[in-house]
Amino acid sequence: MRIPPSHPRRESLLIREKLVEGFKRGIVVPEGLIAHGRGECFDYLLGEKTQLFALEAIKAAAAALLLADHPVISVNGNTAALVPGDIVRLSRVTGALIEVNLFYRTRGREEAIADWLKKHGAGEVLGVGDDASATIPELFSERRRVSPRGILVADTVLVPLEDGDRTEALRKMGKTVIAIDLNPLSRTSRAASITIVDNVVRAMPLLVREAEKLKRESKSILEKIINGYDNDRVLRRAVEFIRDRLTSLASSRLILDFPGNG
Repeated sequence: MRIPPSHPRRESLLIREKLVEGFKRGIVVPEGLIAHGRGECFDYLLGEKTQLFALEAIKAAAAALLLADHPVISVNGNTAALVPGDIVRLSRVTGALIEVNLFYRTRGREEAIADWLKKHGAGEVLGVGDDASATIPELFSERRRVSPRGILVADTVLVPLEDGDRTEALRKMGKTVIAIDLNPLSRTSRAASITIVDNVVRAMPLLVREAEKLKRESKSILEKIINGYDNDRVLRRAVEFIRDRLTSLASSRLILDFPGNG
């Protein structure tokens, strides 16, 4: 689909086209398209920009991945469709393994996602077929199935576009969980150790760049970043930003100024 460069919703429409392409490739499921629409609503509320509280969380997330002994990037269909190259680059910078983990799991979909990531430069992709032979305790969806070489033994897991119940289960296992979620009120956001309240297509490239920059720093500097981070404070700032922005819009030209208009 040709989208004119001047179209006011160009970026949003390009994201939708990537998801539709992912659906045709067997990477994205229809439920993923619905989930994207829900997230897009919160992106409107954030002004469709990466805010300062997200940058703070991105810095902490990069430090956590670099400090981890066994970091893993958990990948679902929407993430694979939207930011496959950034997933691979982040894996290379941080040494994190890449693992497919799906709520709507089929062998064909696992393989389609793994193949798509490999086309973008990934080496081994865990969590496909018999490799997903371990289970997460107290979790009963297909999300419970994980690789014994990946998420099961990870100390830090990046979970973009995640389910809240698995985030909670991973925290109970003692893992540091980094979430990327546009909704600061979601169970995932509240359960995660570090929550990046931002669109994954903006957050992932920034996370790669931050990890590249912090990789040159000492372990003590990285630990200082983590020790100074407060996820509850970041989530409060996100909610307060949405509140203040809506108040400002309501007192001005709400219909004309709102980014979703048109």
